[in-house]
Amino acid sequence: MERRNLIFRLLIILCFFYNFSTFAQEIIRGQAKIIDGDTVQIGKNKIRLHGIDAPEINQTCIIDGELWNCGIESKMALKKLISKKEINCEILDVDRYKRYVSECLVNNININKYMVQSGWAIAYRYYSIKFVEDEESAKKQKLGIWKGTFIEPYLFRKKN
Repeated sequence: MERRNLIFRLLIILCFFYNFSTFAQEIIRGQAKIIDGDTVQIGKNKIRLHGIDAPEINQTCIIDGELWNCGIESKMALKKLISKKEINCEILDVDRYKRYVSECLVNNININKYMVQSGWAIAYRYYSIKFVEDEESAKKQKLGIWKGTFIEPYLFRKKN
């Protein structure tokens, strides 16, 4: 019986420390450095925007038969939105590259949603369907990368 009590107490203590450390990392706040259209960095914390996939920095798209740097344009759109303001990122997960996977806000604007709505990222259906309607809207309006043709970013990464 004593052994059972000891195990029970240890489990309670472990749960307390696990929950406390998780709670401490739920929100990361600060000014962000923009890595690309779906990744930012706050301090030492790299943050991947959940449920979206933006063109890679070296990725090009095609408009009217001409190549254009849609990866850089996507990054610049995110940079313009955030522009030295404090952002708040709710941690949802950690990916295989040890980046925090988050939904982030700036001035009460959902950054993830904004990037898809404005056509600078696609809904990353493999991980979430939350932004599919936003993608459809951007596609109909031919916004951002939808102005031309492109390889979906995950396929571009796979190919390169």
